[in-house]
Amino acid sequence: MEKKTVKRINDCIIRIEEKEDHREVENLIREAFWNVYRPGCLEHFVISRLREDERFVPELDFVMEKDGEIIGQNVFVRAHIDADDGRQIPVMTMGPICIAPEFKRKGYGRILLDYSLEQAALAGCRAVCFEGNIDFYGGSGFGYASSFGIRYHGLPEGEDASFFLCRELEEGYLSGITGEYTTPDVYMVSPDEADEFDRSFPEKKKEKLPGQIFEF
Repeated sequence: MEKKTVKRINDCIIRIEEKEDHREVENLIREAFWNVYRPGCLEHFVISRLREDERFVPELDFVMEKDGEIIGQNVFVRAHIDADDGRQIPVMTMGPICIAPEFKRKGYGRILLDYSLEQAALAGCRAVCFEGNIDFYGGSGFGYASSFGIRYHGLPEGEDASFFLCRELEEGYLSGITGEYTTPDVYMVSPDEADEFDRSFPEKKKEKLPGQIFEF
């Protein structure tokens, strides 16, 4: 079956993920995140859970392909801000997003990110809240969520919130709004369940490395 091309950019295409891509994408995510934030990783299990959740946005489920191989992916999930005035403000969150380790720092990540944000805006997304590194995501228009008056759920006042980023896709959408954002609970997976899921993949060694955020 011919796969629908969403966008051809230079030597790669960006298209919608299809069911037959699932295992390849999970393995890509596993390779990209293994031993980065913790020994092993959870993200390949997270994506398997996200696809089954009603908040997942299948029309914004992207893969990047080069020479017939999937080298990158990004997904979006519906979320909201609990505004201080009692309203729920619809936003989206993003990720996991990754590029295969051998293609990192070659510009592919920025291409995938910018295109997927453009498509999210066309699909009606008006703001994205996301946990990430400002050094990379700032180049695609993200800023600190605190500058929009948005707090991260459970983070005590005065604690470092530099990981919590936001970008308006509709200018002024968050103007005058203050409130709290909570990561959708579907992202909160059990390490034990993730380990069970991981047993169906080729064995990889878990290592504790400098810079990891989590211990397990």
